[in-house]
Amino acid sequence: MKVEPTPLAGVLLVRPEVFRDARGFFVETYHEGRYREAGMPARFVQDNHSRSQRGTLRGLHAQLTRSQAKLVRCVRGSIWDVAADVRVGSPTFGRWVGAGLSEDDALQFYIPEGFAHGFVVLSEHAEVEYKCSDFYAPEDQFAVRFDDPDLAVAWPLKDPLLSPKDREAPTLAELRARGGLPRYPG
Repeated sequence: MKVEPTPLAGVLLVRPEVFRDARGFFVETYHEGRYREAGMPARFVQDNHSRSQRGTLRGLHAQLTRSQAKLVRCVRGSIWDVAADVRVGSPTFGRWVGAGLSEDDALQFYIPEGFAHGFVVLSEHAEVEYKCSDFYAPEDQFAVRFDDPDLAVAWPLKDPLLSPKDREAPTLAELRARGGLPRYPG
């Protein structure tokens, strides 16, 4: 596999080696030792799988005290995936990075703890699988407004399909004012 850094320290784009022939393909999607050596120290405890239709935007989501690192891949269709640094005190607080992931390229996006995550579906449907380094804790989850002007994420569509929770999510500034964001450990 090849691991490419992004402008945000710790957020990585992973290009696994895909072996293709007339029968189809084979790809190793995770190997704890190799991923750890490549700069992804998280130990994963939960896998999630979602299916969404075109234009669905899920996010930006994170957990406050039970922060989750994530390893994301699109197994069907295509998505635009985003990681936003929401760690108060981080030198890159309020910055984001995005990557296109699809079933055709087998790319993976590694998002460390303390980052909010979201994606939008670009194909007719998309299925996304991701590993998490801590268990989902609904009482600990928070969302940041997808169109927060301070984040200014360049989503590739104008009117996404949103859950009520995502539509009503507060901005980063609102969350920071009420102490609802993780702290940078450095």
